[in-house]
Amino acid sequence: MTTTLYLVRHGQTVWHAENRYAGVSDVALTATGQEQADRLGRWAEKSGLDAVWCSPLSRARATAAPAASALGLALRVDNDLREVDFGAAEGHTLAELDPAVVAAFRADPVLGSFPGAEDPRSAAGRAVIALDRIAARHPGERVLVVAHNTLLRLVLCSLLEIPLSRYRSAFPQVRNCALTELRHDGTSAALLAYNVPLPE
Repeated sequence: MTTTLYLVRHGQTVWHAENRYAGVSDVALTATGQEQADRLGRWAEKSGLDAVWCSPLSRARATAAPAASALGLALRVDNDLREVDFGAAEGHTLAELDPAVVAAFRADPVLGSFPGAEDPRSAAGRAVIALDRIAARHPGERVLVVAHNTLLRLVLCSLLEIPLSRYRSAFPQVRNCALTELRHDGTSAALLAYNVPLPE
């Protein structure tokens, strides 16, 4: 049976305006981010969702919590939905990093990933397994999954058979609290919608 997955990036964080890399760092939502989370909760209440899953990081939990609360559902956490660890780039902007490191990353963000970072291929693999696991637990159901910008782009490339090295060009950005809809049949996935804004 086909599972419908609504993939959502968490709300805006305090590092968003400066475009700092927030991988495994636990960064709080801004007031705008909390408003986005509340809007997601209002959408969820009318959407007929059967489950709400999220990353263990606090920004994802805080974003998913209003949806789970509105539906009277337990908020389920999967550690494999956490963001990529950006290593030396954690907490920094590209302008603050060694230009040679930035050049390698821009040329190929997989082979040229930041020093000390999690291998993007490993991150994509664990996230795909997490979505497979979630789909298997909710056959024929509708599930909200709140995770992170880079991880979701890697997942989309993996599921749609796009080279991972193209994740930044194929999917330049997952907008905060926008909806990306996938159909998952247990063996493959189809992309039905990408970056759809929540209704006001």
